[in-house]
Amino acid sequence: MTDTQVQPTDLLDEDYFRSGKLIRDPYAYWDALREAGPVFREPHHGVFMVTGYDEVHAVYRDPATFSSVNSVIGPFASFPVPLEGDDMSGIIEEHRGALPFTDQLPSFDPPRHTEHRGLLMRLFTPRRLQENEEAMWLIADQLIDSFVGDGTVEFVDQFASPMALLVIADLLGVPEEDRTRFREQLAAPSTSGKAGVDHSPLEFLYDTFRAYITDRRAEPRDDVLTRIALATFSDGSTPTVEDVMLLASNLFAAGQETTVRLLTFSLQKLAEDQDLQRQLRANPEMVSAFVEEALRFESPIKGDFRLAKRTTAIGGVTIPAGSTLMLLNGAANRDDRKFECPNEFRPDRDDAREHVAFGHGIHFCIGAALARAEGRITVEKMLQRLVDIAISEEHHGPAGDRKFRYVPTYMLRGLSQLHLEFGAA
Repeated sequence: MTDTQVQPTDLLDEDYFRSGKLIRDPYAYWDALREAGPVFREPHHGVFMVTGYDEVHAVYRDPATFSSVNSVIGPFASFPVPLEGDDMSGIIEEHRGALPFTDQLPSFDPPRHTEHRGLLMRLFTPRRLQENEEAMWLIADQLIDSFVGDGTVEFVDQFASPMALLVIADLLGVPEEDRTRFREQLAAPSTSGKAGVDHSPLEFLYDTFRAYITDRRAEPRDDVLTRIALATFSDGSTPTVEDVMLLASNLFAAGQETTVRLLTFSLQKLAEDQDLQRQLRANPEMVSAFVEEALRFESPIKGDFRLAKRTTAIGGVTIPAGSTLMLLNGAANRDDRKFECPNEFRPDRDDAREHVAFGHGIHFCIGAALARAEGRITVEKMLQRLVDIAISEEHHGPAGDRKFRYVPTYMLRGLSQLHLEFGAA
């Protein structure tokens, strides 16, 4: 069976997954699913795979019917009681704390989600975003300075990862003297020993932001961390230190991997197309549209999960209460009922911005404006300072026979490495 001869029933098949085909190119797979129907129940875990653009929108817009409690863990959520009956709302609320990652904002449902997201939204003021964008230009220049004389760069480690980290660190007001420590701690892989976990990047974030919030509440300063620490809910009540710490840590972590994949694909696409480089270099006003098409064409998040609270129907398919749905953002962005010739990359596409790479509805990515700015500034700076950007054939093989490694997860889509060659402008 070739990669283009994928059957819907193969989805999540262990052998197919181990072959690496699903990681390398999920699009043929998703096309096969969509041909079977925009909502298709795969046979291995009983998950309803939602590949249609309109159907994905319908689920995202209906948090009253579809809970986000399993947003992170999907079909691997294990409630301590059976999900029986036609309405799961009471069971979900009573037992959501038994599931992993339900202390994270993406897993919240209203009204808790509304209150906690409101705390973060106060950080995304026009003034703060403008200050953050000004920092992006400086960060991009500093990172390019570190390799511009080499003629080569491994883009993920030398630019995309530190760019994403330093930008979110600036937004959250992480002190400059601590940012090197952040880079070192978050770049180090998780390790474990006889006594348990020796190093966990997530625990590092928790411990560090817990200390920041505690300190700023005890001794307020004129900085961003103090504004975060002292923010209150809409009714005037003060969130716990743990609540604020989790929100800050979640925002920090969420702004990393997804943005790294966006920046990396953008440069991969540019490096494969010298004419496109020249076009964007001559017309920088086109860069924003290019970034939107990059988000549509190669969505950093493959999908998101939901749990049906009540028996309902989507796309003409009955969804029993207690069912898990996987909303495949990357597939919806290639739905030919929405986008003309969706498997073609068109940087001047008029409707590219209507993609669902950032999700939709109440959980629409809170950092979307941030990611868009990072993408635009990265592309503009790389084109300003580098010429003849090309894929390294030594590392990835010749054109027409490239070898790339993709992040091996069912949630993220993107390269783990990208070696580039270039000249200095």
